Amino acid sequence: MTDQGRRQLNPRRTIIIDSLLLFAVTMLAVIAAWALVASHAKEWLLLVALAGLTLVAIGGVIARFIRRPDHLQAMQSHLILEIANESLAYLRSGLTEQSAQAVCRIALSETEAAAIAITDTERVLGFAGLGENHHFVGGPIITRATREALDHNEHRILVNKSDIGCPDPGCLLRAAIVVPLEMRGEAAGTLKFYYTTPRLLNETQVTMAEGLAKLLSTQLELSELDRQTELATRMELKALQAQINPHFLFNTINTIASLIRTDASSARELLRDFASFYRRTLEDNNELVPLERELEYVRTYLRFETARFGDRIVIDEALEPEALSELVPAFILQPIVENAIQHGMRADGVLHIRVTAGCTPEGLELQVSDDGVGIAPELLARIFEPGVGTGLGIALTNVHDRLKGYFNPGSGLSVRSEPDRGTVVTFCMIKVD
Repeated sequence: MTDQGRRQLNPRRTIIIDSLLLFAVTMLAVIAAWALVASHAKEWLLLVALAGLTLVAIGGVIARFIRRPDHLQAMQSHLILEIANESLAYLRSGLTEQSAQAVCRIALSETEAAAIAITDTERVLGFAGLGENHHFVGGPIITRATREALDHNEHRILVNKSDIGCPDPGCLLRAAIVVPLEMRGEAAGTLKFYYTTPRLLNETQVTMAEGLAKLLSTQLELSELDRQTELATRMELKALQAQINPHFLFNTINTIASLIRTDASSARELLRDFASFYRRTLEDNNELVPLERELEYVRTYLRFETARFGDRIVIDEALEPEALSELVPAFILQPIVENAIQHGMRADGVLHIRVTAGCTPEGLELQVSDDGVGIAPELLARIFEPGVGTGLGIALTNVHDRLKGYFNPGSGLSVRSEPDRGTVVTFCMIKVD
């Protein structure tokens, strides 16, 4: 029998039973009425009562047709949503043995299945219920119907023990529903409801399994999007690490070369700092670092710029002690400070740069402010658009996107600026609960 035929079997049986009930009640009423008329009885009240009985019976059956599907559907939807809601926290990590096992136990407690299993495309990731002592997690898929469900991305209904394919002769599982779990339109695993008898297979159970599989698939899609976001954030870090400003590189080398003739000791010290600075830029793969470490990296960078510009750069720090141990994404401060020097310095005069850090009820807030040339209003309005700005202008967008990827909604950069008065870049990091 095809899957579609099996799906239609139980509703047809319900319709046949209800139709027979309606026919029987009607025939009984007709026979009773005929008997009374044939015997010339004058009990017209009885006739009216029998007619009323018939109408009530008809109305009851009609009401059963109309109301029962809605009631069952509401119950199914409620159970499916309850299972999906409890499963969400586990599936955020993707389809793993730990998450699959947790979801199996949640679903088992909310359904009439004797056992529930979840697989990926090759092996059993979770199993809960009857048969746990021999349906082992981590083992390969042994059910042919499961493989077919994966290959064709279609559900399968199993109506006997041989279809299940369990090699244990004492296994009590005799029927199952196998529904694919999808990611990007492809079968990435299966959800399996097991029963001790095919008599428990009905449209309600099939619909519930399919509905739950769809919601679980959606949750897996969301977890994959989260993983892709994290991957993209890491790639942005790599791009920032690989982004070496040629002008800064050449200017620093020229500064060191000049110092060799006038102050060899300072030149040697700067050269060591320079090697350490770029070694960290190219090799440090830590995603989150204490703010204190990020500040040390910025201070090392500023030593080069101070050696070049002398007293034309004045640095001021206002840092709350409790903020120094907070974790921040690596390489978020230095590009913004470099922007302030490259794009904020006037042809002459002193550039003041202030770095502040403080904890807020939501998380951490940093600021890099300067009193430089500022940003024109038409450029400021498009500051985070790709291709806007010159030089290290891409750094603003890079840091902004990384903050949004690491922290809760509302995190990121905001920029205020006035021409000839300076710029303030604020880092908002709202902690993940």
